[in-house]
Amino acid sequence: MSDLAIKVVDLGKQYRIGAPANNYRTLRETMTEMFAAPLRRLRTGSSFSEKIWALQGVNFEVKQGQVLGVIGRNGAGKSTLLKILSRVTEPTSGYAEITGRVGSLLEVGTGFHPELTGRENIFLNGAILGMKRSEIQRKFDEIVTFAEVETFIDTPVKRYSSGMYLRLAFAVAAHLEPEILVVDEVLAVGDAEFQRKCLGKMSDVAQEGRTVLFVSHNMSAVLRLTEESLVIEKGKLVMRAPSQQAVDYYLSQGMSQEGQRLWADDDISRAAKPFIPVGIKVLNPQGKVVDTVRSVEPVTIEIEYKLDEPIVGLRVGVYLMSTRGEYIFTSFDTDKPEQYDRHATRQSGHYVSRCTVPADTLNEGRFVVGVNASAFRVKRYFQDEQALSFNVDGAGAPGMQWAEPRLGPVRPRLEWKIEVM
Repeated sequence: MSDLAIKVVDLGKQYRIGAPANNYRTLRETMTEMFAAPLRRLRTGSSFSEKIWALQGVNFEVKQGQVLGVIGRNGAGKSTLLKILSRVTEPTSGYAEITGRVGSLLEVGTGFHPELTGRENIFLNGAILGMKRSEIQRKFDEIVTFAEVETFIDTPVKRYSSGMYLRLAFAVAAHLEPEILVVDEVLAVGDAEFQRKCLGKMSDVAQEGRTVLFVSHNMSAVLRLTEESLVIEKGKLVMRAPSQQAVDYYLSQGMSQEGQRLWADDDISRAAKPFIPVGIKVLNPQGKVVDTVRSVEPVTIEIEYKLDEPIVGLRVGVYLMSTRGEYIFTSFDTDKPEQYDRHATRQSGHYVSRCTVPADTLNEGRFVVGVNASAFRVKRYFQDEQALSFNVDGAGAPGMQWAEPRLGPVRPRLEWKIEVM
């Protein structure tokens, strides 16, 4: 008997983009469309839509009991892969052989029915997994306790907060004992305590010998939970390696080693318009582009971009992270209320947004800068989680008289007083 839980052979998924929505139309609208379409194609030289490969030619195997990480940038094809393995969508080419029941957590509350109560959804999800009612009842109390929704278990889940929804969804996926657990970015939502519980539970699942596919942008979680990882770029599997090696490769790709980065056309989704990112730079106090800055000096991060049209409520900002994907801080160019009011509508044109990290803030080491351009709760125009990386030299920083490395990503110069009592 084979010891493989998953076998993927030449797997591909093609999507059609730009197609018009299939709304209900009148006979008159249908007839008009029929006669107008050939003329429109003659004018534009193409049809409505364009085909893209979200996945192409992917091959790999996963042994039973293995915990495999899946990492890659947004839009690389990770979620598409998991949706195919979870039977949410059909592949365009190739196939996947799966041995065992698959439990999926692809997004908050996948498979939940909003009108049903938490109790009913637990039993529904168990039934979808092919479990007997007695099996679900045996795990029921443990699921509810983990999710911390005892008081609301008989309330329709449409009335749950997003946090309650997520806790219950993860609890169901992790506790109903599927042979294969597929998890996509569950740690991107929820508070710190819940994230720790999730990591602990996933460690337990792995130790129980079940197969896990784990997608995350949290490199620390990937390194902690997995021994081996896949790296996917633009729909293709480019590496399968021990997780440390895979993470190092992933973090080094696309990031400038010279203190600046220019975005190529194929790095920018058409959905970003009218926002067009141009480049990002790291500058020292003299305004020079550098790859290494001093801990005792301020460092400036500069983002250049263009707007084809005015945007209301635009904010352009950065995420500063460690090389393991741990967030240090997030900052936007309209965080100050007066800046927000002054730039409520950003007109079309050519812009530069700059921020300065004060001296004596960062510890020595290498850091990663991510970029986000969005209108809060309206649209995210552009995001690049690993836009740029740079080094910090600790020379002259507090405590350098001791050779020991200081723990943590920050190294503030704090004022101390010593009193003799």
